[in-house]
Amino acid sequence: MYKTIVVHVDGSPQQASRLRAAARLAAEHEAHLVGSAATGISWIDLALLTGGMAAPMPPEDFDGLREAAALRLQAFTEQAARLGVASMETRLVEDAADNALLLQSRYADLTVLSRDTDDGPGIAARVRHLPQHVALRGARPVLVVPPDYGDAPLAGTIVAGWDGGTQALRALDAALPLLERADSVRLALVNPDQLSELHGEEPGADMALYLARHGVKVDVVLERTHATAGAALMAMARDCGAGLIVTGAYGHSRYREWALGGATRELLERTPVPLLIAH
Repeated sequence: MYKTIVVHVDGSPQQASRLRAAARLAAEHEAHLVGSAATGISWIDLALLTGGMAAPMPPEDFDGLREAAALRLQAFTEQAARLGVASMETRLVEDAADNALLLQSRYADLTVLSRDTDDGPGIAARVRHLPQHVALRGARPVLVVPPDYGDAPLAGTIVAGWDGGTQALRALDAALPLLERADSVRLALVNPDQLSELHGEEPGADMALYLARHGVKVDVVLERTHATAGAALMAMARDCGAGLIVTGAYGHSRYREWALGGATRELLERTPVPLLIAH
């Protein structure tokens, strides 16, 4: 069960769709919803930008950022109440949004963010690669919501990518509260012959048995294709009307967390349905 869910509050046009997804999960799991808004800069950073610690710091500069964040949280509270969220709180953090979410995600079961876009006012426009950053550097799973998400069930049909790797295993475990509720889970193995050493004699059978013992209604789907793994998962989700894709988040660089594996990057940029990822 998800009992604490953090949702990013930035006042962007995408906030409404991710709040709908977060509110749905909060209702289904009787979870507490935390709206997190950041000023976008810390006092220390502001001091450096205004000439160092010895220079006078105009308090109105920082106060304006704080007031703007507070207004976003007020709007979030009103939106969440309209969506029927029973238990919620707001948190205003004097830091950059990525740092704030990394810290708060440690004390939550799930963090809800939006798919990367180039539009959005103010601070939102300057936060790039936020889902990648939080998923790869954080300790908890991330739900990435596309901007056109309405209010479709997440746990109807679920497409879960499985390649035998540790990241995919962590994603499946993180998604268990949803997988257990799902009407149908398609455990998707894309070109499993290329990773035969991770799958055993019958690709997907051991993981399907593990999930079935948790009460998951699971079917193994072997997809052999010339398309990328990300494209194959998205096509499968469209074809079966899935409400959620689950997959591991893969990064190839310790120094640049946005240097993602191809499938992860493709899904984060183009996923047509909410995407649950874990690293």
